[in-house]
Amino acid sequence: MSRPAHRRPEYHKINKDLFVLTYGALVAQLCKDYEKDEDVNKYLDKMGYGVGTRLVENFLARTCVRRCHSYSEITDIIAQVAFKMYLGITPSVTCNNASRNEFSLILDKNPLSEFVEELPAGRSSLCYCNLLCGIIRGALEMVHLAADVTFLQDRLKGDSVTEIGITFLKKHDEKKHRWKK
Repeated sequence: MSRPAHRRPEYHKINKDLFVLTYGALVAQLCKDYEKDEDVNKYLDKMGYGVGTRLVENFLARTCVRRCHSYSEITDIIAQVAFKMYLGITPSVTCNNASRNEFSLILDKNPLSEFVEELPAGRSSLCYCNLLCGIIRGALEMVHLAADVTFLQDRLKGDSVTEIGITFLKKHDEKKHRWKK
């Protein structure tokens, strides 16, 4: 017997909630394993980097994103397409300098901290969602864009918004890697 065509299970919602709860358990375990917040932050960033290096292939395969010609285009794609696709949110984007290589993603709602009320006691320098920074940095490096990605503000630390800063360090020179004819 087959399923009716009009009923589709809500896998996206189930998967997101499961991921968020599992992520919370992971961070709690890392806090037990490492005494210093900096070590937890580095580990989360490293994990995120690994996810980002693999996720970019999935992203490029599932979207029809064309070549970007500026850092602002890249940041808009990250906010409007990638965040929407994988986290179900669309952060706002602001440019932070005249050279147009520093941007902020401002998240009104952060799905990773949806079930978190506050940081653990004595963990004031913990960047709970540092996995996101690693994911962005890893994905950008896989498309040959070096970037520094950090949390600038975090609601879990009492700030009014959650803000991720992206600073593009240099643009990859493609002409070096073209095949000679």
